[in-house]
Amino acid sequence: MALVADKAERVTAATFSQEAQAFIVNYLTVHGPTGGEVLTLRCAEAGIRPHDDRAFGPVFMALARAGRIIKAGSMPRALRGHHAPGCTIWRLVKES
Repeated sequence: MALVADKAERVTAATFSQEAQAFIVNYLTVHGPTGGEVLTLRCAEAGIRPHDDRAFGPVFMALARAGRIIKAGSMPRALRGHHAPGCTIWRLVKES
């Protein structure tokens, strides 16, 4: 994951990770729990595109390690992967 994240920063904008994290937190604030598949597609639609979609993995993991988001379940992939299992649903961590 680290190699993909590093390359994403070199090949795309140096701020890819920060922009993607901010977008995901904002999207979850507005829309509530959402599948990772949808989040990555919405990022791309907003112009936040890495060289490889796998670069989003480290973005989600960084947000989770920072205590900003948490896994809220899983669902079949609907938009890519031909309904294969494994799409994580993410939600914001409730702040107290």
